[in-house]
Amino acid sequence: MSRRGGGPVTVLNVAEKPSVAKSVAGILSRGSYRTREGRSRYNKIFEFDYAINGQPCRMMMTSVIGHLMELEFADRFRKWHSCDPADLYEAPVMKHVPEDKKDIKKTLEEEARRSDWLVLWLDCDREGENIAFEVVDVCRAVKQNLYIRRAHFSALIDREIHEAVQNLREPNQLFAQAVDARQEIDLRIGASFTRFQTMLLKDRFSIDSTGDEERSRVISYGPCQFPTLGFIVERYWEIQAHEPEEFWTINCSHESSEGLATFNWMRGHLFDYAAAAILYEMCVLEPTATVMNVPHPREKFKYPPYPLNTIELEKRASRYFRLSSEHTMK
Repeated sequence: MSRRGGGPVTVLNVAEKPSVAKSVAGILSRGSYRTREGRSRYNKIFEFDYAINGQPCRMMMTSVIGHLMELEFADRFRKWHSCDPADLYEAPVMKHVPEDKKDIKKTLEEEARRSDWLVLWLDCDREGENIAFEVVDVCRAVKQNLYIRRAHFSALIDREIHEAVQNLREPNQLFAQAVDARQEIDLRIGASFTRFQTMLLKDRFSIDSTGDEERSRVISYGPCQFPTLGFIVERYWEIQAHEPEEFWTINCSHESSEGLATFNWMRGHLFDYAAAAILYEMCVLEPTATVMNVPHPREKFKYPPYPLNTIELEKRASRYFRLSSEHTMK
């Protein structure tokens, strides 16, 4: 899509976080971008000129900070005693922009009004696709005829970024809907079971309460919490079912004017009393031992491991070995 008459188009680019927006802007502009403030002090706007498939573009690069929207029940279902917990499985849900993201929303709306294209630079996974459509919903609410495309990249390196912007694709709504479904399932199951078991068990346990009475006295349920609790309970049962066995060990020490020397038996311990007794008697019958070696203590250094930095790994593999990012990660 290009502007009639061949003039430049204004392109709003949106990344998933401010650091990615700055890196992409730096790569595409070769470091010569202009910076201005957005409504959110954390999400700046970087401006530069670029050509996408021969089309001159005025690029504006900004960002969100993860998900722009949250899923919540309609107002009349939000209070704990407003309905039966089972009703939450059919209660209407809606996405909304929380208060702490309103400034980011205003920036997107203002920039979208004066843009022709919207290019999405979100992470290339289902979660990123879902955030992309959150951005689309906000921008299309103020400008319906935006031309929307998605950049696919796996590393913040020159070749990947330039190739991504020259090969823009349509965003995948099926991936976004898969995340919507997962979020809705998590919300309905988590809210209904949390309310149900809290109201059922609140009088059976002593729960410390501070501040908001309703929020603090909660026995929460979540799709991740319960499997984790299952592992803990399973391990507890294993420990309770353990039957200890008697074992025997041989201890040896030698005291001299220089101090007490304690020797450790390499075998550790034996569960067979008869075998342990025979070995002990052999030691008693031969009370003289020969010291074969005295290792001198040496200072050892144990350094903490280097943090995993996959982006730097991909950059170096590309620079030194000419490996693609996909090949490096595989």
